[in-house]
Amino acid sequence: MGLMEVNGIRVFAYHGCLEEEGRIGGHFRVDIAVEGDLDRAETSDRLEHAVDYGRVTAIVKEQMAVRANLIEHVARRILDALKAEWDPALHWHVRLVKERPPINGDVAEAVYSVEG
Repeated sequence: MGLMEVNGIRVFAYHGCLEEEGRIGGHFRVDIAVEGDLDRAETSDRLEHAVDYGRVTAIVKEQMAVRANLIEHVARRILDALKAEWDPALHWHVRLVKERPPINGDVAEAVYSVEG
């Protein structure tokens, strides 16, 4: 059993319910964790047996490039894309952070997490 984490994937994107967010955009961070039987990668030392964190990052960027109103929706899309790419027995956790959301108040970040 192993755990791979790819943390702090930084993306500039255009998610949000406000029209201005679609024009101006904002800063986001995404953390990914995957847990499961990663023994083959441990013993073979071969990338094709591993969860390639370069590909994980590419999937996050692909999904973040598609505008959505809600970070919940984007997080689910990322999760579904990751699950489609690797062994379905792996357990994924996606944490999406919207930095400095444009709301009435001084809020550092809004965070949504989903797993499956």
